[in-house]
Amino acid sequence: MKFGPVPLSAAQGAVLAHSVAVGRGRLRKGRVISQADVAAMQAAGLTEVVVATLDADDVAEDAAAATLASAILGQTGGLTATRPFTGRVNLISDGPGVAVLDVAALEAINAVHPMITIATVPPWQQMAKGGMVATIKMISYAVPQEALNAAVKAAGAGAIRLAQPQVKTASLIITEIPGGVGDKGRTAIAGRLEALQVDLTETVMIPHQTAPLAEAVAQAKSDLVLVLTGSATSDIDDVAPAALRRAGGQITRFGMPVDPGNLLFLGDLAGRPVIGLPGCARAPALNGADWVLSRVACGIAVSSADIAGMGVGGLLKEIPTRPMPRRGS
Repeated sequence: MKFGPVPLSAAQGAVLAHSVAVGRGRLRKGRVISQADVAAMQAAGLTEVVVATLDADDVAEDAAAATLASAILGQTGGLTATRPFTGRVNLISDGPGVAVLDVAALEAINAVHPMITIATVPPWQQMAKGGMVATIKMISYAVPQEALNAAVKAAGAGAIRLAQPQVKTASLIITEIPGGVGDKGRTAIAGRLEALQVDLTETVMIPHQTAPLAEAVAQAKSDLVLVLTGSATSDIDDVAPAALRRAGGQITRFGMPVDPGNLLFLGDLAGRPVIGLPGCARAPALNGADWVLSRVACGIAVSSADIAGMGVGGLLKEIPTRPMPRRGS
């Protein structure tokens, strides 16, 4: 692509590089200059104009963006590409879900040519319907065909997909302690589930004791079991993890390097996921449990190593009332 000023006599068919005032209006940048445009600029007293002239092996910005968007999506569902405009295509979520990104492929795309770009939400971001997962932008008015081919190849079979909700129902078991907060948090948790199209089919209130909690977990019939304890889970042998094991389940992970959200545990019972929610889940603010819940609800396996890897970027919100570390003596 050639970029620079040309006489008006040579401008027709080129791309207007900068908006130009003519008469009572403006010719917007990015348009292919027509004979009428040339006449309007001549009438405005111009003798030359800055344009981009495509070479034979160039691909115009809109066509290039659409081609790359198609390659990035591959055959996966859940995302819709917008109509290309000024070299940009956005990938929009068709419904709730989690953004699954092939980070290596996306980085390879961005390394092909400086004028070929894609920006995305963070990996595993929970999305709502209509949310923008990515934007593909050709910075210049055209890009070389060879570079576009390389970017398409780097995209592979689809570098972005939306994992959609798979879990349909959930049970919430709340344990109570004398003088505790009761079912505070139920509304916030129900809202989280609703955002993931999960139906909260039952809420059970029981004493904060291992035996009744184990029985409640064993009797839960939903696809997903959530446990919110009246007293914080402070150890893998505390009431809630012990109750899950007593019911015949197992613990995948206790504790996570995300703050707020440290005191989460994840396990399963007969193939059904069980999440022990931290106390901060009583509030609607983002916390570590949201990262685990959204993946589990969308059918994404979460391992202990996955949770361990959440620490980088896991400082979600400082707590103003948190005591300062003790000074060394």
